[in-house]
Amino acid sequence: MASELVLLVDDEPSIVQLARMYLERESFRVEAAGDGPAALEAVERLHPDLIILDVMLPGLDGFEVCRKIRSQDASTGIIMLTARDEDIDKILGLELGADDYLTKPFNPRELVARVKAILRRSERPASPNCSPLHVGNLRIDPSRREVYAGEQLLDLRTQEFEVLSTLASQPGRVFTREQLLQLAWGFDFYGQTRTVDVHIAHLRKKLTGSAVSIETVTGIGYKLVA
Repeated sequence: MASELVLLVDDEPSIVQLARMYLERESFRVEAAGDGPAALEAVERLHPDLIILDVMLPGLDGFEVCRKIRSQDASTGIIMLTARDEDIDKILGLELGADDYLTKPFNPRELVARVKAILRRSERPASPNCSPLHVGNLRIDPSRREVYAGEQLLDLRTQEFEVLSTLASQPGRVFTREQLLQLAWGFDFYGQTRTVDVHIAHLRKKLTGSAVSIETVTGIGYKLVA
């Protein structure tokens, strides 16, 4: 039974009330904060397992809150709530490192599903029997959760590692965005696949200079090629 602590950061009481109701139904513990400074204070005090973070916050916006959290903590799951789909481009531009995003108004059941998926991912034990994957000059070590391009250790966030590992499991295979959501995130809802594009863009920058690349197959998805 779930008992993880979720920090819900939003200044709209109706959003907080709705999300809290659905999360607590699934036995999550929920704490709330209504502005940016309060969110940072709550993170430091409570050490939540996951943060649901609205973009438009008084005091300090969600982009800056996310950046400050990520400067000290690379692993805690963060789901951004955006007022419109275009906001994700700003998240991409700032390379904030959020794990996922939802556009308001959102389906609360989908929010709960994504919370569960990200928490399952973070709790997934590394199998000591998993052999490293080799694609071009990339070596992906699932047991250590490390990726090397030649001799260089790549600084990948948790979800970036999951996406790259999925693509590298079958080099040259085209994965649709929906398949990547299912395999790398574990989502059962496919309403917003833009989060895949964001993580692919981050990975492409980090793979610059390596012997592999992630290619776009127009209208279908992505594949990893050496």
